Amino acid sequence: MIKAATTVPPAGVIEGYRHVAPLIDRDGATATVDTTGVYFQQLNETVRGLIGEGVTTVRIEGVNGQRYIGAGLRTPGVRIEVLGCAGNDTAMFMDGPEIEVFGNAQDGVGNTMSSGRVVVHGDAGDVLGYGMRGGRVYIEGDVGYRVGIHMKAYEKNVPVLVCGGKARDFFGEYMAGGMLVLLGMNARDEAQPIAGGFLGAGMHGGVIYVRGAVEPWQCGAEVGIAEATDDDMAELRPVIEDYAQALGLDAAEILSAPFTRIAPMSHRPYAKLYASM
Repeated sequence: MIKAATTVPPAGVIEGYRHVAPLIDRDGATATVDTTGVYFQQLNETVRGLIGEGVTTVRIEGVNGQRYIGAGLRTPGVRIEVLGCAGNDTAMFMDGPEIEVFGNAQDGVGNTMSSGRVVVHGDAGDVLGYGMRGGRVYIEGDVGYRVGIHMKAYEKNVPVLVCGGKARDFFGEYMAGGMLVLLGMNARDEAQPIAGGFLGAGMHGGVIYVRGAVEPWQCGAEVGIAEATDDDMAELRPVIEDYAQALGLDAAEILSAPFTRIAPMSHRPYAKLYASM
């Protein structure tokens, strides 16, 4: 093991982390980084430095809430493996790489992400996919509040976010484009509704698919609720197959239940509230 070749601030302890460089074990285009107790700045500087030197697979061990992993990276073909709990804003502004988290993830996964893929083998927190513009985020378990808020699509850039468990309130709030999928299959609490209230509140673009049924009280007034058609399932099926392959699940089992389609009834849901001159 050798020390990372990065500029490091004076040694000290901040928020329980050490201002020291992680340890690196590199074998050609693959590198393993031991970041146990290391501050997030040193971790991310190390990852960027390795990618800049031609490393295409970075395996990060000992992760315990360090944030901004993969943030701003614009390097298609790069893979980052995270062992532990990924901190806030994992893959924020990311454009191209793939991140796989073998554990849980905190808030803001895929924040304003443009392309690439994030796979989380666990639960995740709030505001996943905030303003997401492209790429895919796959969560195996439950998610928190305001997931998919302000997601948007442009031409061929269509973001996709699939949650395998259940969600809290405001799922798909103000959604402007893309696809949100909620499966309700890998939830911690079977008694909890598959989604909280205000599902699709303010939604004016994109589509939400929910495995099973949702009640009108759960949804925002701006959306329509219908059983998914054959055409809808033709759109959804390849997404579910890719999700299942990424997480080692059975796509046929996921697709064995009916899905509900939730979509906006208007592209200007609040037009009547605007003052006209």
